Amino acid sequence: MKEKELVIPMLELSYDELNDSQKHLVEKAREACRRSYAPYSKFHVGAAIALDNGETVTGSNQENAAYPSGTCAERTAAYYAHSTYPEARFKAIAIAAIGTDGREVAEPVSPCGACRQALLEYETLSRNNVEVILVGSQKIYVLPSVRSTLPLAFCEF
Repeated sequence: MKEKELVIPMLELSYDELNDSQKHLVEKAREACRRSYAPYSKFHVGAAIALDNGETVTGSNQENAAYPSGTCAERTAAYYAHSTYPEARFKAIAIAAIGTDGREVAEPVSPCGACRQALLEYETLSRNNVEVILVGSQKIYVLPSVRSTLPLAFCEF
């Protein structure tokens, strides 16, 4: 038997430590939270994706009484981005959330497994790493790629 360890590289930063393009993406994700439709969970998530054509596309979670017919913010943004700009490639995604108390979550939240897999598909299509920025009011995590959120994924580029 051989034991192995997975290590996920991640930076923990404050908002002020982000560069201008990261700050822009974080603000767009925060704004997208306000367009969420979450009458059941009361948990509002926003995502913003930077594309290599200079566009920024946003999405928010959209719930439905016929669970699981709704969709997460990350997939809303990803599917809209690719359907609107099919030739553009993803560069980065920021994800923010407003908790059930109506305030931005203190600790960053990460994408669900379905969103990780969907985003990995676009990272693979891009043939480049897509930076992931997970936003909380107290700290922000920056990961170098979607693959780092799903290290044993069945997908290659």
